[in-house]
Amino acid sequence: MEIYLDNSATTRTFPVVREIMMQAMAEDFGNPSSLHRKGVEAERYVRQAQEQAARSLKVDPKEILFTSGGTESNNLAILGTALAAGRQGKHLVTTAVEHPSVSETMRYLEEQGFSVTWLPVDSQGRVAPEAVEEAVTPETILVSVMAVNNEIGTREPVEEIGPRIKAKNPRCLFHVDAVQGFGKYRLRPRAARIDLLSVSAHKIHGPKGIGFLYVRDGVRLHPIVFGGGQQHGLRSGTENVPGIAGLGAAVEEVYRDYEARTDHLYVCKARLAEGLRKLPDVRVNGPEGREGAPHIVSASFAGIRSEVLLHALEEKGIYVSAGSACSSHHPGVSSTLAAIGLDKKWLEGTLRFSMSLDTTEEEVDAVLAALAELLPFLRRFTRR
Repeated sequence: MEIYLDNSATTRTFPVVREIMMQAMAEDFGNPSSLHRKGVEAERYVRQAQEQAARSLKVDPKEILFTSGGTESNNLAILGTALAAGRQGKHLVTTAVEHPSVSETMRYLEEQGFSVTWLPVDSQGRVAPEAVEEAVTPETILVSVMAVNNEIGTREPVEEIGPRIKAKNPRCLFHVDAVQGFGKYRLRPRAARIDLLSVSAHKIHGPKGIGFLYVRDGVRLHPIVFGGGQQHGLRSGTENVPGIAGLGAAVEEVYRDYEARTDHLYVCKARLAEGLRKLPDVRVNGPEGREGAPHIVSASFAGIRSEVLLHALEEKGIYVSAGSACSSHHPGVSSTLAAIGLDKKWLEGTLRFSMSLDTTEEEVDAVLAALAELLPFLRRFTRR
């Protein structure tokens, strides 16, 4: 039996996603910029996906900008703001637990003469809204805070942060990396005073290589990709029509039966976390229960390196992650685990279990049984 619990890295595409993508590739394969009928057919997929994404956020379709995924969306939001508003101020605010596509972009801007305030988080990985508000100055042009942490599942209080930012500095933009939060929560940018919001399709059972950035009407961004002027000149290049069509279908499907599906995820999460806590020398990181995201459980195993345990589970057909898949080729201490103050004895043995709508309680029990068998065996060979 194969058990896949690495859904924060990527998900299996919905059948409806595969079907519409095949249609767009095999039959409606025109360039949406072409004026003939084939082009009009392709453009229809783009317009439909814009409407589907906009409905999910309760925003206007013209505020949806398609990108290659979460990394590009985050880069465009941050760099595009810095280039457009650099004369207004050169100060940005973010947290110590952001995804590398945010943190590395911020570090690049520091090299270019911008100043960045890096806010700490508590032991659960949560930033204090009051700290964000205090960090905002008249020179602050952008605050970037993720919706859900990709390593430990912390839900950041973005709905509370947005109004505080606007009360302190109405001109300051608020960007939310919602790559791990979209599809797990109902996000409402207008109510939360969010100006820019990033989404990636392959985290919600859509295809890889496509995502979108919500850009509130009136927000000025400087493009970082130049060419034929597609998407109002903000993101040039022929649109990835099959990917866009698949994204739209995934957005619509992931919010179908939303409450029941979310409840199921929380049941599986609670079962897994409870079972992990019963194992010797195991610590569960991040918020418990519904205080955190429904799909992520981070656990640390004393006396075992994460890579060793990961491959031992793999041999049993169980797939998990040693941390964020986006940074797995650059091993080192996780910035998130360091930021929450995790003791050294836990740092090297942390795994992330991330579930999907397909995960079953039987699979969770099988993972716990495999761990109960493997842990004493692996610890026996650990060097002292």
